[in-house]
Amino acid sequence: MEIYLFLKQKINGLNNLKRNKMEDFFEELENRPRPNIFRRIALWWRFDGRYYHKYFKQGIKNLWYWFPIIWKDRNWDDHYIFEVLKHKLKAQANYIGNRGFNTRAQLDAKRMRLCVKLIEKVQDESYQMEYMDYAKDRVWFTDCEDRPGSSLYNSEEVWEKYDELFKKYKLIYRKVLKGEGPFTLDGRDEADIKRIIAMNICHINQKRAQDLLFKIMNENINGWWD
Repeated sequence: MEIYLFLKQKINGLNNLKRNKMEDFFEELENRPRPNIFRRIALWWRFDGRYYHKYFKQGIKNLWYWFPIIWKDRNWDDHYIFEVLKHKLKAQANYIGNRGFNTRAQLDAKRMRLCVKLIEKVQDESYQMEYMDYAKDRVWFTDCEDRPGSSLYNSEEVWEKYDELFKKYKLIYRKVLKGEGPFTLDGRDEADIKRIIAMNICHINQKRAQDLLFKIMNENINGWWD
């Protein structure tokens, strides 16, 4: 016990000594007179100024690369957030993949490009709308009697092959039958149930694609550097 207390006091003493030295250093730095204008110019040139032409050149490239994205950018919805992220991932994948300065450069670039593909799937709602490929509706409009000049939307199913979709996503299909998905099956007509099941499957798949996108980024983004 005595040895433990002795070591603890020694460690605390060293920590206090280090803390005091750091405080003295910053106090001295704060009180140090500011360099004159010529010295400041010399320091700027040494560490920054002589590379300015490279910064300027890179800045022009950045403006050219980002101009189409910024020009079309809007603050309406998540589509434009994904556009910025997708554009950045493309650029960084090409940069890191082409330079190959670290052992996992090609793997990092591959994962970034996978994220780009997932973003495109999310933006296009590829999975969300997939159920529409498995059915065809006939659509027509009729006059609305109580609202002259307005029309009623009418539709009927011509054919469907949702069973093929159910076979394609067997696991998700079973989850939907157990109640998973945003659209309830309760109180639905028998003719509508298969469509609702298909819509739930596609909704879940769309969410899985988005979750996978952010999972890949969360697990890898800190290592995406050159």
